[in-house]
Amino acid sequence: MAAPSRPPRGRNGATLVLLISVVAGMVGLSFASVPLYRLFCAATGFGGTTQRAEAAPTRIAPGLITVRFDAQAAPGLDWEFRPLKSAIAVHPGAQNQVLFRAVNHTAAPVTAQAVYNVTPTKAGIYFDKLQCFCFNRQTLAPGESVDMGVVFFVDPDIATDPSTSEVRSITLSYTMFRAPETEPPTASAAPRSRPASVN
Repeated sequence: MAAPSRPPRGRNGATLVLLISVVAGMVGLSFASVPLYRLFCAATGFGGTTQRAEAAPTRIAPGLITVRFDAQAAPGLDWEFRPLKSAIAVHPGAQNQVLFRAVNHTAAPVTAQAVYNVTPTKAGIYFDKLQCFCFNRQTLAPGESVDMGVVFFVDPDIATDPSTSEVRSITLSYTMFRAPETEPPTASAAPRSRPASVN
């Protein structure tokens, strides 16, 4: 009886290198997935991610949209965090400003960062911020209270997009989290990806 044949050693080495490469690629993608997901959301408005704009549009659309505001401090952050107005009615295209109050109830300085989203999520791509406290970390001294502004507009194209033309109410929600010790990398605003206007 003949001895079983062995595969050539070169094939085992190549297979091992391939498997190590696949595992290394998967690990690399897992680390890159969060920044890539953030860029995708910023570009498409997916998940209620708002847009960042340099200027308000020159066109104001007829009709009103109610914008509601929601704010909360994450568990473990002993801050009061709330909007000073719970809702306002806005014309699409008009620039608006609202204030949020944050109070540090601790005996030490605390740095925090707000994260946000918009519901319904399909309206996120049409909700544009010109200025926002959420663009930067906020450090409050013990007992300090500060009013922080958001300047925004709802893009008038929301009324001509068949998927959002029925939207009459939008909620802008913030959650304030204790900031990590190291500064996270910031991504520049990604280009917009809106459906073409239907006229």
